[in-house]
Amino acid sequence: MNYGIAGKWALVCGASKGLGLECARALAEEGVNLVIVARGAEVLTKAAEGLRTAGPGQVIAVPADITTEAGRASAFAAPGGPGTDFDIVVTNAGGPPPGDFRDWTRDDWIRALDANMLTPIELIKATVDGMAERGFGRIVNITSGAVKAPIPVLGLSNGARSGLTGFVAGLARSPIAARNVTINNLLPGAFETERLRNTLARTPHRGEPGPDGRVLDARGEPIPAKRYGRPQEFGAICAFLCSHHAGYIVGQNILADGGTFPNW
Repeated sequence: MNYGIAGKWALVCGASKGLGLECARALAEEGVNLVIVARGAEVLTKAAEGLRTAGPGQVIAVPADITTEAGRASAFAAPGGPGTDFDIVVTNAGGPPPGDFRDWTRDDWIRALDANMLTPIELIKATVDGMAERGFGRIVNITSGAVKAPIPVLGLSNGARSGLTGFVAGLARSPIAARNVTINNLLPGAFETERLRNTLARTPHRGEPGPDGRVLDARGEPIPAKRYGRPQEFGAICAFLCSHHAGYIVGQNILADGGTFPNW
């Protein structure tokens, strides 16, 4: 299937590893030009080298903290990039730490909101009107399955990401939708990433081979799919949402969790 986005420009945040990297890779394979952003310069540079072999498009790496005004300015000022004239924006930032809400200060809440609500809104604000003028735009916010099934110890993330979800629900249904500009949220469940592996390494688990021969720990067993998600699968979903074919998907929360959350 031709996704119809070859030659377009995408900004992908948190793209040095994990789900952000796989979203960038899936777009690169479709011939999309990329500006990728992450805080770690060394890891980001290595990621960019790999992405340049994935497709014919340009790949510009910008080491920056996208949750800051200076970081966003760096992404928009990247030499050879499109400025703010991106056709595709994939927002992504690591979630705040777990804990007990009784211990969180106002500063903790502000940091969570800055990273997981206000930064995506600022990126949307900077790019969405240009998308509407050109008659094409795709914005995908990587949030969390916790938006649908909140996790008690992740209150900072639950609150900030739910705020973004509510904002997107209104904006996505504004007149920009008639200009072929879509905004959707992509909600990951448990995926086989470095972050998940590090988490599992710190928790006791029992091993039972799953249907595909992988060992499932105590967290993986309740997943109806009986496995963790593969980051490449997540990237493929993201690329489709960014494609020419996804213009009728507007303001949705796409949950990729192997069937864990029992919605219908």
